[in-house]
Amino acid sequence: MVSLRMLWYSFRIMPEHPQAERGELDLRHWQFSDRQVITLNGEWEFYPGQFISPAASGEQRDELDRLYMQVPGKWSSSINQKFGYGTYRLRVLIQDTDGVYSIQLPNVQSASRLYINGQMYGEMGHPAETKEHNKARNVPYSVNFHTAKTEVEVLLHVSNFHIYGMGGIVQSVKFGTATAMMNERLLSEMLQIVVCVVLLLHGIYAGILFGLGHRGKELLYFALMIFFAVLSVLTDDDKLLLVWMPIPMAWVFKLKIIIYICLAIFLMMCTKSLLGRQENRRTVRALLVFSAAGMLLMIGLPDRYLRVGNHLLLIIMLAVIILVPYFAFRSIREGEKSAVFILMAAAAVSINIFIGGIIKSRFWADMPYYPLDLIIAFVSFAAFWFIRFAQTTFHAKRLAERLQEEDKRKDEFLANTSHELRNPLHGMINMAQAVLDNGQNRLIDRHRSDLKLLIQIGQRLSLQLNDLLDVSLLREGQIRLDKQSVSVQATASGVVEMLRYLSDAKKLEIVLDVPDAFPRVLADENRLVQILFNLLHNAIKYTNEGFIVLSAEVHENQARIYVRDTGIGMDEENKRRVFLPYHQGTSNAPAIQGGLGLGLSICKQFVELHGSSLELQSEPGQGSVFSFSLPLAVADQNKAAPEPGGSGKNDAAYIFLTSTDRLAELAVAEESAPEQETAQWDSQPKIIAVDDDPVNLKILQHILSREHYHISAVTSAEEALQLLDSGEWDLVISDVMMPNISGYELTREIRRKYTISELPILLLTARSRSQDIEAGFKAGANDYLSKPMDALELKTRVQALISLKRSIMERLHMEAAWLQAQIQPHFLYNTLNSVASLSVMDTSRMVVLLERFGSYLRTSFDVRNLQRLVPIEHELEMLHSYLYIEKERFGERLQVVWDLQDYSSVQIPPLSMQPIVENSVRHGLLTRVSGGTVTIRIHNHPDYTEIIVEDDGVGIEEDKLRCLLETDSHSRRGIGLINTDRRLKQLYGQGLHISSVPGEGTRVAFQIPKPKSLPD
Repeated sequence: MVSLRMLWYSFRIMPEHPQAERGELDLRHWQFSDRQVITLNGEWEFYPGQFISPAASGEQRDELDRLYMQVPGKWSSSINQKFGYGTYRLRVLIQDTDGVYSIQLPNVQSASRLYINGQMYGEMGHPAETKEHNKARNVPYSVNFHTAKTEVEVLLHVSNFHIYGMGGIVQSVKFGTATAMMNERLLSEMLQIVVCVVLLLHGIYAGILFGLGHRGKELLYFALMIFFAVLSVLTDDDKLLLVWMPIPMAWVFKLKIIIYICLAIFLMMCTKSLLGRQENRRTVRALLVFSAAGMLLMIGLPDRYLRVGNHLLLIIMLAVIILVPYFAFRSIREGEKSAVFILMAAAAVSINIFIGGIIKSRFWADMPYYPLDLIIAFVSFAAFWFIRFAQTTFHAKRLAERLQEEDKRKDEFLANTSHELRNPLHGMINMAQAVLDNGQNRLIDRHRSDLKLLIQIGQRLSLQLNDLLDVSLLREGQIRLDKQSVSVQATASGVVEMLRYLSDAKKLEIVLDVPDAFPRVLADENRLVQILFNLLHNAIKYTNEGFIVLSAEVHENQARIYVRDTGIGMDEENKRRVFLPYHQGTSNAPAIQGGLGLGLSICKQFVELHGSSLELQSEPGQGSVFSFSLPLAVADQNKAAPEPGGSGKNDAAYIFLTSTDRLAELAVAEESAPEQETAQWDSQPKIIAVDDDPVNLKILQHILSREHYHISAVTSAEEALQLLDSGEWDLVISDVMMPNISGYELTREIRRKYTISELPILLLTARSRSQDIEAGFKAGANDYLSKPMDALELKTRVQALISLKRSIMERLHMEAAWLQAQIQPHFLYNTLNSVASLSVMDTSRMVVLLERFGSYLRTSFDVRNLQRLVPIEHELEMLHSYLYIEKERFGERLQVVWDLQDYSSVQIPPLSMQPIVENSVRHGLLTRVSGGTVTIRIHNHPDYTEIIVEDDGVGIEEDKLRCLLETDSHSRRGIGLINTDRRLKQLYGQGLHISSVPGEGTRVAFQIPKPKSLPD
């Protein structure tokens, strides 16, 4: 910065030129230019205590006291006179008399009158011989003149009665052409104006930031620093402010001292505040006190002692020059890298004060104006501020991101907590409902009433937990309305009954003013329940006595619903904030019963999702009125919509909000209903229940205990997969969120063995988002049920899935029996031909053949073929008959080998061996002339019995083998094998195992697990 200043001076400094000697300056050999001016420095004639007349002759002047005074300089340095007046005179010799010349007087203390060649050209203030008549004013001024003479006489009357010891020409008088002088003056003034504009722009920025709400002290200090910096520029050098605003001379000096003191102090305070420095408090406080005392002193100081201000200012400036860089250095060392800009600003201001103030005033009064120091200083301050702003913005962005993450985590926490609370809560509700509905329990009326109250409280808590879940869903925009025709009267009645116990605890009456014939509306019933519940609950909470009215009316094809109360009401501030999340009203409101402050916010958003707005009218002490509108349902929707209580058994939302009396009626109706389809089966339906929470399993077993199901409860997916191999199962009920293997993964594992119809899967999920439901169906689930479970809905879905599975099993058994009943005509024809032939050849063999044929027909049409399992002897009897008939027909071409171990107590699916043996005989052996051997084996193993049918026939090609058991085959060949394979998979989890080598034969085997006791 010093180098820049020196470079500036090298362009602005005046060239070497002659100096005045003994009152005469010879410029006859000087080449004047329109680009530069020179000074009239040197020895001037000075006549102390005298105003010489411009018309005085040389002889008259010679008679007066005269001395030679160095200009620029104070006359007090040559004569012992601090106040007074006198005349300066200089003869200037020039060569060119054609041009227009100009003289500028930048600083003459403290009044002056200028004569050129005996003619007055200018006056600043009014110089006089006494203080009373003297009018002081010191502002730079210049005059232009034209002369035809080669000698220019400059006569200057000067008086000073205000600034002690400062009288005289204290700054160089400038001389040059009028054009050069005008350029010089304009350049200096414009530079000062530019500096002021730049500083004011920074001040405007600071003011805007301050006005926008940033009330930091550093902004105030910065603005004040700019203000005093601008004043310092306008009161120094060309004194532009004094040109526009005349100020008494003594006050000009006082103001300059005060302005510079303020500039220094606010520079220090702004730096300290920006950097957050807290050290050196005593030093800073002492400097502030000293500065304030100095300014007060300057205000009341007599004119005679005004020069004391210079010493005072010097002390304060030196202190600030030391403290500001010290603060910056300390901050840089502590890691505040942007403090280097503060250091740069401090250096710029310090250099400006030292060079532009001290050196200029004491050693170089003609120093050209240098504008860059202050610009650099304030641009550095601005750069520091912008960097700090960028850092703050970055940190704010990071904090905002962290806050958003924390907010998201908070919502997830609330959602997860709600999920965790809902499960035990609804377990309690369901168990209480089961106790209440059980007709065998002998409950007294008081206990029955307590159970009803317990269920109502649980239902209320459940809706409040739903509010917590809906907050995050609403924020993410994942709420989708299921609009349908809804009865306002029925829904409102259920909500009122749910909250009746709260109103009964107060002197409060809830009035339901909605007629039974009120038109139905188009809305999401569950969300309408939440809206009415929260509005009524809010009204009860803030109303101690009186009444609450829930009413509805039709207005312009809209149903207008009102909730009025006579509670405490709300002021304007609460009305503005009542719909904000987590707002809980006034802190001094009576009878507030807690809450999360979410109800009204959720109400507002749900109403807006319905295309309406939730309106509020309230006055303190006058109660409140909430109202909103819903569209009326169209006529066809009214017809299609179920009446309240009509098909309510299938409406979970309606059941949930119905009174416990209604639930009891439904339970009794269920008990009195005819036996369900499960009674048609000899064995109980077997269900695997999977949940990592034993409490949930107990609740599930309790809900289903009266439905005659055998439930095996396990706490992990691994245990469930092991159970699948232990026998036949009718349904798997699995929780989604489990450790190690989730419900989705378990579903996919099951689907590798069982189709969606062979073993239904019901997923229980606490997350009811569409993405979660879609994931369950993609994994292979048959149905899903959202936690917390409604007991009646669970029973209905379980019954439906088991009925589906068993109906499919029945169809498969019927299909197998039908296939066996479809005896092919050529088999019957060939058998009868064999009987006819034997009647001629060998009647005894004919009789045996007829017996075996009768046995085959009897076992084929036996009703036991419709059962799930039959003794293996039944199946072997059919095989013996069938193979005897075929051997009688084909003789030595068909050989049969029996390898039978102990098979007592073994039961197999009916018609499972016969299709395999028939397929082996017809398609494996008899398709070639030489025939072959079919081997039937029954082998015992510790855990299962293995049945094997082998032949040494033609075998099966690999490509045909792969598609042999595919159900979409267009050929009827193999349909018996397909049916057998499917039934075996449903019963035992694995079907037929077929291996074959073309030209060598085929092996078909399956395993029958030995009976085990089912786990509890």
